[in-house]
Amino acid sequence: MDNKCFELGANEQPLDIIKETCGFAGIFKQIGVIGDSLASGEFESHDENGSIVYTDMYEYSWPAVLERITGTKYNNYSRGGMTAREYMQSWADTNGFWQWNQAYIIALGNNDSFVFGHPLGSVKDVNAECPQDNADTFFGNMGKIVCKLKTIEPNARIFVVTPQLRGEACDKDIRYIASELAKLCDMFDFTYLLDMTAHAPVYDAEMRKSFGLGFHPNPMGYYAYALMVANYIDYVIRSNPREFATIPFVGTSLKNKDYK
Repeated sequence: MDNKCFELGANEQPLDIIKETCGFAGIFKQIGVIGDSLASGEFESHDENGSIVYTDMYEYSWPAVLERITGTKYNNYSRGGMTAREYMQSWADTNGFWQWNQAYIIALGNNDSFVFGHPLGSVKDVNAECPQDNADTFFGNMGKIVCKLKTIEPNARIFVVTPQLRGEACDKDIRYIASELAKLCDMFDFTYLLDMTAHAPVYDAEMRKSFGLGFHPNPMGYYAYALMVANYIDYVIRSNPREFATIPFVGTSLKNKDYK
């Protein structure tokens, strides 16, 4: 054999190949996850009155699945209903979640506009040099989160996940969120887009028949999403191998420049 089996295939697109091992996503020792109910493994059930009850079931979440598959430690800082504004303004500080990790995965945006009506804004709201000047919009707060993580570990690899399409009217806003998040990633070193909007299956009513509990995923849905996230990361690494050469040494005096 030769090394070609580990490299990016000709014309390969993200999620064309789903490896049960999750490929090079397993190079990390420790990853922090910032997200909402999709990242916290939220299940839907009903109480005695028939009302829907939402429960964060972290042990079924996609970060927990990836921890079992890859052996990487996943620190899950997520909670159902989370927004970029709440995470930045209170949740992380209150819970001591500004912690060092080799890499971070940020998966926010579903609640910000579609549930709480926070203004989305644009990447024009992001001042990477003076994040305190960012506007109080979704993108302004996303920029603050990335800037804060970069102060904790400047060499951390950050993966920003876009929402999946739903086959509904909100898809127009989801596409806008994805396009602006791509621009946000371009503003920071070692920050990569996981464009689930373009490459993941549409999370519509038909898909939820097999993979959902109400709107949220069921255990199979979270497992499938785990494979999508990690295999997208594998694709990013195979697309940019030199940018990940020193990942095992992040946090030491050995920096990426030593291997250029």
